[in-house]
Amino acid sequence: MSVAVMLPTYNEAENIESLIRKIEELKLDLMITVIDDSSPDGTAEVARKLQEEYGNVHVISRREKLGLGTAITAGFQYLLTLKKVPDYVVAMDADYSHDPKDIPRLIGVARKGCDLVIGSRYISHGRVVGSSLRRRAISRVANLVAAMVIRARFHDCTSGFRCYSRRYIKDVLPSLHCQTYEIQIETIKQARLNGFKIKEIAITFVNRKLGKSKLAKTEIQGFLSYVLRACLKVK
Repeated sequence: MSVAVMLPTYNEAENIESLIRKIEELKLDLMITVIDDSSPDGTAEVARKLQEEYGNVHVISRREKLGLGTAITAGFQYLLTLKKVPDYVVAMDADYSHDPKDIPRLIGVARKGCDLVIGSRYISHGRVVGSSLRRRAISRVANLVAAMVIRARFHDCTSGFRCYSRRYIKDVLPSLHCQTYEIQIETIKQARLNGFKIKEIAITFVNRKLGKSKLAKTEIQGFLSYVLRACLKVK
């Protein structure tokens, strides 16, 4: 079994070094791929120094801020070009919202036959720490709307903590077109349409302590547009 951990980044210089070291401490046979959108704070440079220290760190530097959706698909494309394509790919936020110690749990469920495992804040034993009541309410409403639109009975369609199987990535990648945060919904939609097994497991989501939130007004608009567009063509 081989595993890749994918970290899309933009201005995460304060977090990326300690996060990568925490992942390395898991002592798993994995590679870490940082996809950075030309962060002006030097995130890619920090990651490259760790690349020299650890042989399993890869850094993809993109020319500008192109959005989470394109970062994820770019990461998938890169991993599929490797001589040894990973059996599983774990995607997670680089701001410590997600606990690296949950990575083995996601992989463990995937190994039992799930092609998409979602770390959920909103199922039994899932938690959100350090987020305002307003932000939690917006998140819950967004997830309820997303689940209804794509006809998927899941509680956390917008979670960025995921484990994907190699089979899923190879089959679904050509159908992924979202540029920003709505990629999280699109990946679930495509898994459902293609008959892949999906499962949610409980995680604790911790609101970022360092750096600023990347959720810009334009990305919220993109998310709403994706959810509400009739051209979703839900089957």
